Amino acid sequence: MKGGTATGWQGRGLGEEDTVKDFPLDMTAGPAAHAYQNRTATPANIAEMDRRFVKQFGGPANEQILVLPLVLKDKVAALLYADGGADGGLDGPSLEVLVLATSAWLEVVSLRKQAQRDFAEAPASVSVERPPVAAPVQTVSSFSDPFAAHTPKHIAPKAEPEPAAEVVEVAAHAASANAAASAPAADPFAGLSAEDADTHRKAQRFARLLVDEIKLYNQAKVAEGRRHRDLYDRLKEDIEKSRSTFQKRYGNSAAASGDYFQKEVVRSLAEDDPSIMGANFRK
Repeated sequence: MKGGTATGWQGRGLGEEDTVKDFPLDMTAGPAAHAYQNRTATPANIAEMDRRFVKQFGGPANEQILVLPLVLKDKVAALLYADGGADGGLDGPSLEVLVLATSAWLEVVSLRKQAQRDFAEAPASVSVERPPVAAPVQTVSSFSDPFAAHTPKHIAPKAEPEPAAEVVEVAAHAASANAAASAPAADPFAGLSAEDADTHRKAQRFARLLVDEIKLYNQAKVAEGRRHRDLYDRLKEDIEKSRSTFQKRYGNSAAASGDYFQKEVVRSLAEDDPSIMGANFRK
């Protein structure tokens, strides 16, 4: 998506991949326009799609399709079209979780890069080697167009971890979070406005994603830190960078009072035992 227009970028199962690349999709009506304008997953019949698209790529056996928006920084950066092909099977809920998790992962990586630049200006008391992050992602300043490179395939350098593994990690976490949210329980934000409650929930999820990323990159250090009860000293640089990222996003929002990042650090890294963080951890 760019300037309200949609251009094909990458495809799977729609014939040759290059046929999707640069295909101009009609955004004046249909499920693609609805998904873009309302920022919501849009199920539809293939007959409602752009006629040129249907003529070029055909449709599924059961005629049911799904168009999902990938939202970054409150803008729809891309649309995902999916159908069940010859079998007609389409797992909509799983696709929604995957797109949501991918969006969150891209935002985390981008915001962390910005926070790293800010953090680098201050002297670090502990020198820590960090594994290289996943495939390059556009910075916050160009987040409205994260697919500017317009390459048909993501191929990460061999020395770097595949981003798909991290997306799966985040997707699994998002799925478990959704399952927990569906269980009957008292709503901790029942007394807040709908907008403020949504901000608090998003801040909680964002804090979990940030801390999950710390754990993903530093599994050995987490284990050692728990054993020696000096976890903060071992992960200080990562924790403070992530804290800065969280503050940039929610420090001046309605969720600031929740202190969600600090709570998630204790809950997830220290397994609800603050003493594991060590004496230098700010309470």
